[in-house]
Amino acid sequence: MIEVAIATKNEKKLRELRRYLKGVKAHIISLKDISRAPGIREDKSAFKGNAIKKAVTISKFTKGVVLADDSGLCVDALGGQPGVKSARFAGRNKKDHDNNAKLLKMMKRVPAGKRTARFVCAVAVADNGKTVKILEEYCNGRIADSVRGRHGFGYDPLFLIPKYKKTFGELGFKVKDKMSHRSKALKKARKFLKKYLYQIHTGL
Repeated sequence: MIEVAIATKNEKKLRELRRYLKGVKAHIISLKDISRAPGIREDKSAFKGNAIKKAVTISKFTKGVVLADDSGLCVDALGGQPGVKSARFAGRNKKDHDNNAKLLKMMKRVPAGKRTARFVCAVAVADNGKTVKILEEYCNGRIADSVRGRHGFGYDPLFLIPKYKKTFGELGFKVKDKMSHRSKALKKARKFLKKYLYQIHTGL
């Protein structure tokens, strides 16, 4: 069976990506399964750039196809921050609650009508050192005034969906899977992978 490597060591993200890729006929592995995989510095200024860098780099160290994503939160009142630095907003090796605490502090005086934000997800697929697909999707919402809910990870407990008047942290994955930035991008990636892997398998 053809391997598809997901370029992450983040267990929460890995579980989510595996769920979105359900139905792809491939053996799904992660960076933890690739002993020679190098560490990758995510130093690009855009999500697409980081996703491509990760996918292409890892595809040189594994025999299968590689999928990588770079996702983050862009807050309008903060000029698009934390953006590509979402995971390390409060500093390297900090936890989700540290990032959330910093964001809440910076948004403390921002009124409800100006707390608009969006999650962004860029997905890159690479094979043998070359990019074969790049996708980007979004999910619009607002920043809540406090942490709400215990589902998901990252900024989910702060990302408010106006339609439901609840955060992703409160809504849980069943609702999130229907509308999140990552679910929309991965559903398109899943469709592409099914076709691409079929072509590899059949030699077409």
